[in-house]
Amino acid sequence: MPISAARKLATVAATAACALQTLPTSSTADPIADFYRGRQVNLIIAHEVATGYDTYARLLARHISRHIPGNPTIVPQNMLGASGINGANLLFNISPKDGSVIGTFAHTVPLDPLIGQGVAKFDASKFNYIGNMEESIGVCAVWHEAGIASLADLQAKETRFGATAITGPPSAMAAALKNLLGAKVRLIHGYKGAPGVKLAIEKGEVQGICGMPMSTLRAQWSDVLDSGKVKPFIQLSGTKGALPNVEFVYDRAKTAEDTQVYDLIFGILKLGKIFAAPPGVPAERVKALRDAFDASMKDPELLAEAAKQRIDISPANGAAVASFIAGIYKAPAAVVERAKKAVVYE
Repeated sequence: MPISAARKLATVAATAACALQTLPTSSTADPIADFYRGRQVNLIIAHEVATGYDTYARLLARHISRHIPGNPTIVPQNMLGASGINGANLLFNISPKDGSVIGTFAHTVPLDPLIGQGVAKFDASKFNYIGNMEESIGVCAVWHEAGIASLADLQAKETRFGATAITGPPSAMAAALKNLLGAKVRLIHGYKGAPGVKLAIEKGEVQGICGMPMSTLRAQWSDVLDSGKVKPFIQLSGTKGALPNVEFVYDRAKTAEDTQVYDLIFGILKLGKIFAAPPGVPAERVKALRDAFDASMKDPELLAEAAKQRIDISPANGAAVASFIAGIYKAPAAVVERAKKAVVYE
């Protein structure tokens, strides 16, 4: 063979060998990236647009893709009904169990099978929890002209509070104040999320709301909060003293059982903005979603946007959320029964 032909053959062989070395192999391929690359991941938001849940979910949607191998497109989708339970039912029972759908819903939703109205069609312990964006400081707040500055005032004077569905936090928290502590609460149901209640308060239809995270008040009710037109008068969750000069509901607990009941009803506010995937998602994809969530909570771009929107980022990872919910479900039967009766408004 001529020397020039031999050299050409050697060059072709070397090029082919180099190309083979750069092809993915079973040891270097990334099955997670392969799954998510070019894929759409639906993010079910089980609440109205412009609520706190919607604000947090859309913030996460704008940033988490960078941290998921394969960088899928995240598509937020609002699904309303039963204060988040309809969306949770869909996520648990109908959504694909492959990691292509995640969802967020109110902190009270995982409790519904335990102390709710029987609307939930899921086992809360079987969701694959991805994480929690905010450990909420929950409050009840009233219009400045309501004449309510403390729980004692509410025990003496009937006051109208706005709520969404009977399964939602505003209803459950206000009912608990009435049933456990003798507050003279008159609940008006049927408003479309917290924005609907805010409008009703400003119009004078109702005078207050319960179960509100302070982060939502600061971010979305800042006009009436900063002006003093809406005032928190009792703190339901978080660390005592987090809100100076605002009474802490746990100070009203007289027994250890009282405290356990409060933990079921008010303590769940700790899970302010939780995210979950359906049961049955492969473990390696759950891990990838959890890792992406954790990385997003440290992402400078996300944190800068959160600061601009005046929303709090105080996260917990998916394992911590799952452990917290598992602990809630270990509550004694007597505590569960008291809590179940306390959240019903009659």
